[in-house]
Amino acid sequence: MSKGDAPAGRASVRPTLKEVAKAAGVSLASASYAVNGAGSVGEATRAHVLKVAAELGYRPNASAKAMKTGRTHAIGLIVPDLTNPFFPSLAQVVIQAARAQGYSVLLTDTEGSPQSELTAVDLLVRQGVDGVVWFPIDDTGPVQRLIRGVPAVVLDRALDGYDVVQADYAQGGALAADHLLDLGHTRIGVITGPYAASSARQRAEAAIARIQARGSLAWTVSNAFSVDLEPDVRTALASSTATGIICGADLIAIGAMRELRRIGVPVPEQVSVIGFDDIPWAQWHAPALSTIEMPVEEMGEAAVERLLHRMANPQEPHRRLVFKVGLAARESTGPSPP
Repeated sequence: MSKGDAPAGRASVRPTLKEVAKAAGVSLASASYAVNGAGSVGEATRAHVLKVAAELGYRPNASAKAMKTGRTHAIGLIVPDLTNPFFPSLAQVVIQAARAQGYSVLLTDTEGSPQSELTAVDLLVRQGVDGVVWFPIDDTGPVQRLIRGVPAVVLDRALDGYDVVQADYAQGGALAADHLLDLGHTRIGVITGPYAASSARQRAEAAIARIQARGSLAWTVSNAFSVDLEPDVRTALASSTATGIICGADLIAIGAMRELRRIGVPVPEQVSVIGFDDIPWAQWHAPALSTIEMPVEEMGEAAVERLLHRMANPQEPHRRLVFKVGLAARESTGPSPP
């Protein structure tokens, strides 16, 4: 070992704040104030300490800081299904918004399983996250008991006792129905999402009300938020009793178009199809899917902003933020056939 070398293994040891203070020639308190951006320390001293800390490779010990402050600067994000392209898009927005505020995000996928949702929430709570952005599977279940006491914002579902961020799903259902009715369709079928989710109910009920006011409801069936269709959905599609179809999600719409193609029904020449969510796949599908645009970016950013506000103001009344949706008319919808 040469004279200037450190002892074997020393390079792998994390420098301590005490060592930073000694190297910078300041007190331990001043070093702490400088690296944590707090306390009474001059700007020149702060800059000097930070420079020394960087040269030594000092990194604050997050675990120790969490033990001292009771904060981990981590939030949890719980979504029901990462195979649905809507949720990775939402997760990216939440992660970016949280990172901009100095927070990391622990992401978990419950795979649409109530038991997995329970496990996910329990794990995040035990890991000590400062708060949770939660996209529930539906409006029921025992998860709410586990999450009590942890600041939480709920996405999509109108749950009592929480800050809620959601889109105007009734507006979206009405927009989808009006789009087909304005194209001349009078016999319209509806494939709803699971009715256990309030958002799916609101989409379907608003669409059905509009159809019945201006046209005729050919049929209504339900399907999971999936491209794989239930037998009664396939039966409805094969009945040829509807010239327009409203789907409760883009994945359902893509599954419906795939089934229509399989049985030889051209879209939109014979049947028009419209979805809901505007997932990334929608515009790249052939034909490009008409759909209802969800304000994913606005909702994700609002959820993080609201969660941080809730963490700082735990006693404030809960709020519900509702964002408007829009129509993205593409190639899967056209005039009603003669």
